[in-house]
Amino acid sequence: MVHTFLMTRKDLLKTIITDSQRRAFPEIWERTLKIPAESGKIITLTGVRRSGKTYHLFSLMRQLKASGIPPERILYINFEDERLQISSGDLDLILQAYQELYPQLELSDCYFFFDEIQEAEGWEKFIARLYSTISQRIFITGSNSRLLSQEIATALRGRTIPFEVYPLSFSEYVRVLSPGLNPYSSADKARLAHLFERFMVGGGFPELVTQKEELKEKILQEYFNVMVFRDMVERYRISQTPLLKYSCKRVVGASAGEFSVNKIYNELKSQGYQVGKDTLYAYQGYIEAIYLSRFVPKYSFSVVKTEGSQKKTYVIDTGLGSALDYKFSQDRGRLLETVVALELIKQGRQIAYQQNGGECDFVTIEKGRVTEAIQVSADFAGARTKERETRELIQACKKIGLRTGTILSLDYDEQFEMDGIQVSILPAWRYFFRSGE
Repeated sequence: MVHTFLMTRKDLLKTIITDSQRRAFPEIWERTLKIPAESGKIITLTGVRRSGKTYHLFSLMRQLKASGIPPERILYINFEDERLQISSGDLDLILQAYQELYPQLELSDCYFFFDEIQEAEGWEKFIARLYSTISQRIFITGSNSRLLSQEIATALRGRTIPFEVYPLSFSEYVRVLSPGLNPYSSADKARLAHLFERFMVGGGFPELVTQKEELKEKILQEYFNVMVFRDMVERYRISQTPLLKYSCKRVVGASAGEFSVNKIYNELKSQGYQVGKDTLYAYQGYIEAIYLSRFVPKYSFSVVKTEGSQKKTYVIDTGLGSALDYKFSQDRGRLLETVVALELIKQGRQIAYQQNGGECDFVTIEKGRVTEAIQVSADFAGARTKERETRELIQACKKIGLRTGTILSLDYDEQFEMDGIQVSILPAWRYFFRSGE
């Protein structure tokens, strides 16, 4: 009976492996992030669901085939395939099934791609053994940064190169919808400004870029439901689902503002809900682990104070935020600030916000030193707005020791010097658009 069961599982794995090798790749857009094929390390891709992690794997597999690697030398398994239901003891069956399919292959010459690997219990020991004894061409993805980082730290330390995958950047978005635009052409400038407005409201999830407008909101809401129920409720065995969902929506709705667990705690308490602050802090950790939101600290010259500071929250995608919170979708100031935060993060830049009486929305940090101060203001219709934003930027520049500062707007453009600080006000689309990427 056991023998028959094992053979059935192997046959299923052989079917999954063979089907994946014969399947035609979907349309794949070129992304800025490049994944090395021959690093000698385990490549780990983490990021929010539907951000393009799988497509990065597909892109690399297509490159390998184009370079002459036969499909038989490429094994791809998606652990969210409902047919699998693999336990830790079954993982070795993958290798057994693969070897039986292709007994002539040297597995050390093969490439192993494992998608959403956190779904397989005990995966880290399996990957560690695969890396140590069989192949160093291993590529894994996961939608939970905490799970992957904890398991990598214990079982795979020093053997991995981690990459984070985000929804499309503005430049990537433009390349999909209107490739070849020139930011110095008057007609193209207007097109870029229009695309930025569309990007700011709709976000950059790859699947939705060319999707029908009437379906986008429903699809984004379904993304959210999967994140809540599959990535948090099931993964962390959460029983208070309504409280978790409320916390998630409050974090999303607070995008571009400071986030306070105490505030949510008091709101729930006033409504008669019994929940501890420790539970809400745990929810915050889960929210960040699954990339629903990014939390940005307040800048301090002390690293300890920075890490322990009050944080601002930014929903991982403005389209997702707009689909979940109507007030956010109508607030152009918060939409723009969220886009700026996400674009800086997608560029791999370390960011914080600065307070010194007023507030500077972002400072960028390299090797412990602040390199740029950025203020965000969607509307410069009134002189008071310009004066306030400029004053707060200059205060931040002086405190940090910078001689230049930037204000990003939707359509305002001006350069001037004030109090010894060179100030550049420019449209955010121009700051982030990189036609040569």
